[in-house]
Amino acid sequence: MKAIVLGIMSALFFAVTFVLNASMEQAGGHWAWSASLRYFFMVPFLVVIVAWRQKSAPLKQSMKTHRTEWMIWSTVGFGLFYAPLCFAAMYAPGWLIAGTWQVTIIAGALLSPLFFTTENGKKVRGKIPWRMLSLSSIILCGVALMQLEHAKNITLSTILLGVLPIIVAAFMYPLGNRKMMDVTAGKIGVFERLLGMTIASMPFWVLLACYAYIEVGLPSTTQIVQSAVVAISSGIIATALFFAATDLVKGDMTKLAGVEATQSFEVLFALVGEILFLAIVLPSTLGIVGIALVMLGMMMQSMYLMVQAKKGRLLIS
Repeated sequence: MKAIVLGIMSALFFAVTFVLNASMEQAGGHWAWSASLRYFFMVPFLVVIVAWRQKSAPLKQSMKTHRTEWMIWSTVGFGLFYAPLCFAAMYAPGWLIAGTWQVTIIAGALLSPLFFTTENGKKVRGKIPWRMLSLSSIILCGVALMQLEHAKNITLSTILLGVLPIIVAAFMYPLGNRKMMDVTAGKIGVFERLLGMTIASMPFWVLLACYAYIEVGLPSTTQIVQSAVVAISSGIIATALFFAATDLVKGDMTKLAGVEATQSFEVLFALVGEILFLAIVLPSTLGIVGIALVMLGMMMQSMYLMVQAKKGRLLIS
C-alpha cells in the first residue's frame, strides 16, 4: 500500500494550492499570475534537483525524440489543469474548488479505456474499474455532504465560471499524467519527468503571463511569495509524491484509480487549512458526516486493493 500512502501525502501538499489561491484572490491577485508564477518558480528548483541526481540524459533524449508529445501532453496535464483551477478561484470559494476537484476520482477511472496495457505480449485496452468506481462514489457522496450547507447560496454564474473549469481540470490532470507515463515508458525518474513537463508547457505559461501583465501589470510581492510557496509545496513536493505513487502502479488501471482516489483527502486538508489561516466557519454536523464518509470510502478502497492483491489479481508493488 506504499502507493496509497504516497498519494495521501501528496494530497496534503496539494491542499496548499487551494488555501493560498483563495488567499491570493482575497488579496486581489490576478488568477493568471497565480497560475504562471507557480511554474516559473518550479523550473530553478527542479533544475537543481535533476542536476544533483545526474539523470538528465534520458530526459533530454526523450524530449528530443518525442518533442510534440511532450509539448501537447505537458500543456494538457499542467496548463489545462492548473490555469482553470486558478481561474475558478475568482468565482468560487476555496471549499467549493477543493470539493469539486474530487471529480478527478471519477475522471481517472473513466479515462481507462483510452489507454492500453500489455498482457501476454499483446496490447489490451484498459477497462473502467466499476467496483473501484463504486467505492469512489462513496467518497464523492461524502464530499457532496461536506459542501451541501454552502451549496444553498451558489448562483448560476458560480456554477458556470467556478465549477465547470474545475471539472475540465479534473479530467486534464490524469489525462496528461497518464499520457506522459506512456511516452516515457518508465525510463525517466519522477523529478526528471516533472522538469520535462514544466519546460515543455512553458510556452503556455509565458503566454498566460503576458495576458496577466496586459490586464493588471506586474504581480504584488505578496502574490510572488505565495506563488513560490505553492510552487515548492504543490508543484514540486506534492506532484513528485503523486507521480511516484502512479509510477508504482502504472499499467494496472484498478490500482491507478485507487491512487488517484487518495486525492479526496485534499478537501479535508484544505478545510483544516482554511479554518486555521482564513478563519472560515467550522463544518456543521452534516459536514462532519461527509468527512466520515470520505474516510470510510478510502478505508474500504484500501481494503479492497489489499484483498485483490492477496488473491493475485493485482501486481504487488
